[in-house]
Amino acid sequence: MKIGFVGFDLKEGKVKYEDERFKNLVEKFQPQKETPFFAEFIKDEMLNIDAILIKHEKLLDLLIQDIEKIESRLAKTQDEKEKAWLKKCLEALEMEQPLCNILFNEEETARLRGLAPLSWKPTYVAAKQEDINFLINRVLHKARVIFFYTVGKKEVQAWSFHEGRTIVDCAGEIHTDLARGFIRADIVSYEDLMQCHNLQEAKTKGFLKTVGKEYITRDGDIIEIRFNV
Repeated sequence: MKIGFVGFDLKEGKVKYEDERFKNLVEKFQPQKETPFFAEFIKDEMLNIDAILIKHEKLLDLLIQDIEKIESRLAKTQDEKEKAWLKKCLEALEMEQPLCNILFNEEETARLRGLAPLSWKPTYVAAKQEDINFLINRVLHKARVIFFYTVGKKEVQAWSFHEGRTIVDCAGEIHTDLARGFIRADIVSYEDLMQCHNLQEAKTKGFLKTVGKEYITRDGDIIEIRFNV
């Protein structure tokens, strides 16, 4: 995840997220390889990033750019529905609300994708500088990014994904072949797995369940994909 930051005294570059679940899974499985989640911080970047971290005193600088873009569009459009939507956006921005905080319907969301205002990206506004991993956590929460895990003696890996995605979507995060040839997945929650010695014991105790393509992946799921390509 790339995080553009403004107004903070942070180093640019990748930072490992201190994920207690990941640490505990590594301790349990003792894998040959560990692959945690990293956030990449980029100073004063607003375009080619996934989320924004901004000091409250700098927020207006961000919102003004959106206001100017929306006012320019408003001056050109003759579409009454678009005018109403643009005015809704302006009203929020003038109240110093990033657009990611506002509820939009499907049609309005499609318009947002086209216009691409900066504050529609997940924007976390902080009054002061906090611990780096606290800030990562708050940005993840704002972006509705959660984690699933793959585990084993070879590797334990943390995978980030957007809340509400299906197991097939998550399989595709691991490898496109897993999504293309998806048959089913074995799922166990982190909490249940930590009560067991290994995946086999989780299965014996009935904690492991088999799911199909429609399953919505949950935060903390440990998954194993069954596929055929």
